[in-house]
Amino acid sequence: MKKILMMSLVASSMLMAGGYKIPETSTNSVALSGANVAHTSSADAAYDNPANMIFMEDANQLELDLMYIGLSATKFNGTVSTSTTGNDPLTSEEQTFIIPSVHYVSPKLGENGVRLGLSIVVPGGLTREWKSGAAKTVSEEFTLRIIEVNPTVAYEITDDLAMAFGFRMVHTSGVVKSDGVRSDIGALSRDMTGDSLDYGYNLALAYHPIDDLELAVTYRSKIALTVQGSADLVALGQSYSGDASVTVPLPATFSAAAAYTFSTKTTVEFVYDITYWSSYESLDFEYDSSINASVNAVWGASVAKNWKDTNAFRIGITQELDDLKLMAGAVIDETPTPESTLNFESPGSDSLSFSLGGRYKINDSIDVGLSALYSMKEDRTISGAVNTNGIDGTFSNTNALLISAGLGYKF
Repeated sequence: MKKILMMSLVASSMLMAGGYKIPETSTNSVALSGANVAHTSSADAAYDNPANMIFMEDANQLELDLMYIGLSATKFNGTVSTSTTGNDPLTSEEQTFIIPSVHYVSPKLGENGVRLGLSIVVPGGLTREWKSGAAKTVSEEFTLRIIEVNPTVAYEITDDLAMAFGFRMVHTSGVVKSDGVRSDIGALSRDMTGDSLDYGYNLALAYHPIDDLELAVTYRSKIALTVQGSADLVALGQSYSGDASVTVPLPATFSAAAAYTFSTKTTVEFVYDITYWSSYESLDFEYDSSINASVNAVWGASVAKNWKDTNAFRIGITQELDDLKLMAGAVIDETPTPESTLNFESPGSDSLSFSLGGRYKINDSIDVGLSALYSMKEDRTISGAVNTNGIDGTFSNTNALLISAGLGYKF
């Protein structure tokens, strides 16, 4: 079997961008549209803000979540200058996924109140498949799977200030397929699969200046995804079967959050996120010396990406009742993909998302939760005079539905 891959990172860019980034890695996070950074009281604090582990109930806390993700069929109506198949409207495949996650927070250890956390999550990934026309030539299938294991340590600085740091282990695997005919090249194809293991870190700070106000900042480092492996390529009547490698950044992210709890036990939280996508300047695949020059000219040329840093603005509202917690949220998220370099594997656009959810306390040890988020992406029109891939038309109907169920246990 082929080992590893090249373009899993175009996919990672596509899926971790404003396109299909998954910052919602727990049932509470889905319910609040990711606005649970400053105000976190469940085991998912181990990932969203591990510094807040210090302020949680002193017990072992475990949370198991299962999330459904459904992606609509993206539509394209327009022309592609290199196409030989006409200008019929194109539609990608609908996609569905089931994603588990685990979060754990230890009780306080020692006199200094140190607490340990562990999260196993899927922070990004998914897939995009186009089965016809010019889109199939670029992106018959782009599948990316990312699993992150994130152990963390939190330390109490003062009674109202805590800090935390963590170690990120990210496993990436993917499949890339393209097949078709271009007017300037003729028949071409590629078929790649693979994986990699890479490392980074995260930092967090939580400050509770008064009882009802919670402030927080978190930072997740950039990780260079160093994918190596093998590829089968065809272009200009020549073929290649051999090693392939590429390095693509999983960008750093920074979040600042503030939450206030009113006398009605209503908590409102605002979160500002920035994702440093400007580190993704180009995509450059390397092959071994046996590659034919013609094939390398098509599949080995450095491709400019020139993505931009993006902002996201989140709001979450939590209402505490006796044994029931109700939650709602919204988020505005930008796309990093400029009009000039957008392609079928990453048809990004700005999005608006809304979410709802709740948790019910069964007893002092067990609670259950259910939440849903719907993300609506703006239609995006691309000018062929600007786009370097010859795309002139409109992408539409790129929406996503997330449904998460969770079980919490204290012991």
